[in-house]
Amino acid sequence: MAGRNADYVLHGYFRSSTSFRTRIALNLKDLPYDQVTYNLRSGEQRSEGYLQRNAQGAVPTLQLPDGSHLSQSLAIIEWLDETHPEPPLLPQEPLARARVRTLSYAVALDIHPLNNLRVLKRLRSQFDADDEAVAEWFRHWVAVEYSALERRLAGETETGRFCHGDQVTMADLSLVAQSVNNRRFDVDERPYPTIRRIVETCLEREEFERALPANQPDAD
Repeated sequence: MAGRNADYVLHGYFRSSTSFRTRIALNLKDLPYDQVTYNLRSGEQRSEGYLQRNAQGAVPTLQLPDGSHLSQSLAIIEWLDETHPEPPLLPQEPLARARVRTLSYAVALDIHPLNNLRVLKRLRSQFDADDEAVAEWFRHWVAVEYSALERRLAGETETGRFCHGDQVTMADLSLVAQSVNNRRFDVDERPYPTIRRIVETCLEREEFERALPANQPDAD
């Protein structure tokens, strides 16, 4: 969020779902931040200057006020929650925290790694996959995990307006970022009414809307 004195710098990319979920967290915590963009399609994240910030050459990286850097979006979000506890993005009770982490990881660790840009590029370069084959790959792995997530969210009493109760948590950030990304690949989310309801509820909030890829300064 620009416009106020910003102590944080988010190094990312408008379309990156990991950058998206981090932007939501910063907005929810009401922390001003500047953005530096790296075009993932042209490989700018592999530049030597960026690799000095993040040796993995991945986004996002959050630059802290003291000049240090954090990587991995869920680690960044948990750090933000520990250092800026209001509003909390993880419950205090251990079992509830574990549930929120489980839901978050189902998206961030089981869907995203199979469908991120470098994997999709590899499908094209090594296996001659065309656009439709790549899209079908993407849709397949979303369907595998969304079917399980829908079953859990629809059937567990801990689910409320959001993934866990009636307060936004880290799980909602992961789910929204994934669902918005799904639109680029024509994922049919009609089989997942609980997921759709939660995502729509989240997107009614200004902090989520402001973090949308289309609303970023580097959007094309």
